[in-house]
Amino acid sequence: MTLSLSSPIFLLFLLLIPCFIWCQVHSKIFYFYKLNWIKGNNDFLRVELWFKIIIFSLLVVSLSKPFIYSSQDSYHKRGRDLVLAIDASGSMAESGFDKLDRFKNKFDITLELTDEFIKNRLDDNMGAVIFGTFAYSASPLTYDLDSLSFLLSMSNIGVAGESTAIGDGIIEAIRVLSYGEAENKAIVLLTDGYHNSGKYSPKDAIKEAILKGIKIYTIGIGKNGSYDKSLLLKIAKNSGAKSYSAINKKELEDIFNDIDSLEPSPIRGENFLNATQLFIYPLVLAFFLLLLLILYDRREIK
Repeated sequence: MTLSLSSPIFLLFLLLIPCFIWCQVHSKIFYFYKLNWIKGNNDFLRVELWFKIIIFSLLVVSLSKPFIYSSQDSYHKRGRDLVLAIDASGSMAESGFDKLDRFKNKFDITLELTDEFIKNRLDDNMGAVIFGTFAYSASPLTYDLDSLSFLLSMSNIGVAGESTAIGDGIIEAIRVLSYGEAENKAIVLLTDGYHNSGKYSPKDAIKEAILKGIKIYTIGIGKNGSYDKSLLLKIAKNSGAKSYSAINKKELEDIFNDIDSLEPSPIRGENFLNATQLFIYPLVLAFFLLLLLILYDRREIK
């Protein structure tokens, strides 16, 4: 359990506590012939003073709205398990995909846009798979999205071989998803080629995804005919997802935005899962002490 404050700014009022001791109200002057008629009085030992300080502090703490929440639950099963399966074959080195910067290749642009996509996922448990001639996990499922982006940025074209093993990419993504516990699981598969390598066929990979209830969003990038559009459409349709095509960076950016809307991530705000408000406890204690202080002052008057 973690303790937090909704309005910590109110704690600044605690800086006024010294005024209870030093900021004395001006009082009338009385003259006595003998000083021994007056009992010695130390302000620091006055019961009323400490009662007032404690009551004031409790009221300030109550205003700051303390609460406790489960830090573990706030990251558990709030979003979905989602894996990015990215083609890193040799054909991804082709440039001209970005009209504004024709020297950038498709792979660099893909990493750039996936980085923006990752930042918007907030509470999703995400992982990444890189595939070429074979497939490997670039990152396991993690809520640490900054680390995921960093690990993806370390990938290079050809790191998994020059060919395109779409089936292996899907199977590896399913394996990564098997470690997650969220009810909703999805894969975003991005490629610019035809399946021509690997141990697993796309047909077998689709069957495995359907069996486990995993959606596969497919994105084909490049000119028509440069990738297997019919295969990507079949993969997406059979898994209950959607297939996309992008011939430039702007279209790919729009696709990621569309997937973001179809598979929304929970919006993280100031609300915490299993939060318990505590402001009532210092408030009740403050009123109880105030009542005791009133009774004590009446006793002194009598």
